[in-house]
Amino acid sequence: MTQQGRLLVHAGTFAVLDAQGDAHGGHGTSPDGLFVHDARHLSRWELSIDGAAPQTLVAAGQDEDTTVVLTPAGTRDEPPRCTLFRQQALREGVLTEQIHVLSNVAHTTDILITLHVDVDFADQFELRTDRRTYPKPGATRTVTDSRDGVTFAYRREAWHATTVITAQPAPVITAPTPEGTSRLMSWQLTLPGHGSADLTVTVAPRAGGTDRTDDRAPTRSTAGHGRNRPAAGELAHEEALTTPGAHPDLARACSQGLTDLARLSVPATGPDGETLYVPGAGVPWFLTLFGRDSLLTSYFALPYRPGLANATLLALAATQATAYDAGRIAEPGKIVHEIRHGELAHFGQVPYGRYYGSVDSTPLFLVLLHAYVDRTADTALALQLERHARAAVEWMFRDGGLDGAGYLVYEADEQGLLNQNWKDSAGAICFADGTQASGAIAAAEVQGYAYDALRRTAALARTVWQDTAYADRLESAATRLRERFRDDFWMSARNFPALALDGDGRQADALASDAGHLLWSGILDIDDARAVGRRLLEPDFFSGWGIRTLAAGQTSYHPLSYHRGSIWPHDNAVIVLGMARSGLHTEAAAVAGGLLDVAAQHGHRLPEVISGYGREEAQRAVPYPHANSPQAWAAATPLALLTASAGRTES
Repeated sequence: MTQQGRLLVHAGTFAVLDAQGDAHGGHGTSPDGLFVHDARHLSRWELSIDGAAPQTLVAAGQDEDTTVVLTPAGTRDEPPRCTLFRQQALREGVLTEQIHVLSNVAHTTDILITLHVDVDFADQFELRTDRRTYPKPGATRTVTDSRDGVTFAYRREAWHATTVITAQPAPVITAPTPEGTSRLMSWQLTLPGHGSADLTVTVAPRAGGTDRTDDRAPTRSTAGHGRNRPAAGELAHEEALTTPGAHPDLARACSQGLTDLARLSVPATGPDGETLYVPGAGVPWFLTLFGRDSLLTSYFALPYRPGLANATLLALAATQATAYDAGRIAEPGKIVHEIRHGELAHFGQVPYGRYYGSVDSTPLFLVLLHAYVDRTADTALALQLERHARAAVEWMFRDGGLDGAGYLVYEADEQGLLNQNWKDSAGAICFADGTQASGAIAAAEVQGYAYDALRRTAALARTVWQDTAYADRLESAATRLRERFRDDFWMSARNFPALALDGDGRQADALASDAGHLLWSGILDIDDARAVGRRLLEPDFFSGWGIRTLAAGQTSYHPLSYHRGSIWPHDNAVIVLGMARSGLHTEAAAVAGGLLDVAAQHGHRLPEVISGYGREEAQRAVPYPHANSPQAWAAATPLALLTASAGRTES
């Protein structure tokens, strides 16, 4: 997402505002307004002075402490008679605006300040670039004026949401048009010579929910549960992060990443009803718990913020599927892909309320559980989640496909995600000619995750659960998976693994970055791993900024495609960890250097994804137009690079 103004994020609520601090109800790549639980709770927020748009002396910045400075129109001979200092902050789900008005003249003067406000309660799925529409039978929007503000309300059957705007001092409230819901909140201020006045306006959204159940975000626990996450703003300062010997750009990127992870922290509920804070995937489209995203983010951050992994594992255990539900792709033991709280999810108009369309969240859950215990020696968590871990393993064998197809497989969900590995856009799992693979698809990197999950869970069974027979079973299954993977996936003519096997067992022969994940999981032997790692540094893969999702020159390659030629920092982070594990330290450093150059061009913040153009085509990394920023696993990528550079990777 391209940011031209200010982004405020806190505990699952976010606001996107322009350089003046306004919102105009935008759609598409840069939706603006105030959002909570997938709904827009402020769609219009436009300030004027004396009936006209102000001039900007100091624009909004990403820093929440930046004060916007505005004036009415003026000239050199007749300079503005007042100046407005506008501060905005988001805390505990409430947007607060403080306006300090300062007279610039020696005589008494009257100033008219107006805020034009409205709330459309649009679901985020309505605001995307595809502009799909969803029927909302019986839905009503109402507005109620009060002495000190205005309340906007939305109701559809039992589903309802509100936004309450209050001001001090109280404004004069008028309706611009009889048929609309927008309101003008105005203050007529009389300022003495060089005097001042202050206004405070608050916007308090109440997230959508029903009369019978509370679908709103949980409040922070006060029970003192030992594994609760700290408040979002505390995460970045939880402990000092030292980066001795690290390149200055890496140190800055790690610092920015921790700040962004703190901002992206969202509340979730654990197995015992406790409130946890977990990484939300990204702004603007994915500020919620995502299985794959939250797991990999937590893995990257594990050596530096182990509490993230703890909270993520507990939150995902609490939402693990326990029954079959074809509409949600749920099967017993499966780990959730994403959770949505919005109106369209509630009414089943999008399938993502609690959606299990992910083939890799389940093995990654097991990978992170073992990695967390290995890193922290917190065997209590492994004991607490033993039942969930065993259920996850059984899903891999039973419904995941290990006992049938021999691999973890998925089939397209026509109502949800056609692809269900990390490259989950339509057409992403393809042959070199661009044809989408079909049938029961076995994506290459997922088999590596499964192999690693089996080995790691066997280690937990042997050392923590004291179940030697179970450990032997899983180790044997891992060995067999590794052997058949080499036979079925390796393309001898190219000395490189296939992207996937389709439902007929054919190799999807596109050359793709997924192969680099196989170095991280350890499913390849060392010679194959090093061959793959070196191949990924060839110019068709490595742009100079990072490794492309698909190698350039193939029919299926497109530098502005989401998954068929773009560059994803988190994808590169997994590869760098794998390179370091395989002893390819020079190659790992080259990829890390490219990513850090990208970060330096974005204020040391890595975006979710960049375009696939190389250094020879553009002197700067070319943005991807629909990228989330900040985004959790991109924010955690510098931490993974730090781990790789410090030689802390696992084997």
